[in-house]
Amino acid sequence: MSGTVISVNTSEKKGVRKKPVPEISVNADYGIEGDAHASSEWHRQVSLLALESIRKMREKGLDVKPGDFAENITTEGIDLLSLPLGTGLSIGDDVVGEVSQIGKECHTRCSIYYQAGDCVMPTEGIFIKVLKGGKVRPGDVIDTVKQ
Repeated sequence: MSGTVISVNTSEKKGVRKKPVPEISVNADYGIEGDAHASSEWHRQVSLLALESIRKMREKGLDVKPGDFAENITTEGIDLLSLPLGTGLSIGDDVVGEVSQIGKECHTRCSIYYQAGDCVMPTEGIFIKVLKGGKVRPGDVIDTVKQ
């Protein structure tokens, strides 16, 4: 199963929309350089959300785009929610990650919810732990891999 990276997004603070950037540098067992969510202390090092999920929010009348749900990588064409925990993903030429969490629990409505009017990350976003670092850019291929 494969898809395409549509956008790569970062923010220096947690709880805010991420801004698209031309490329990201991803470090093994850490995440994205300069991103607030990067840490070797946890398993949610990089977040992914499908453009298909963002389109669903647009159909509800929200004016949203890649990065607005605080995802690091916006994808298209790969069914992220069908990937079981532990699935290996190759992203671009070098990056390899492993699905570490599907969705997330939101105990309260986050600032993304209030900024965007709804939030799809808790139900349709996934997270990976980075096994091998490298650069990722829009247009790169994202594919499942055997580990």
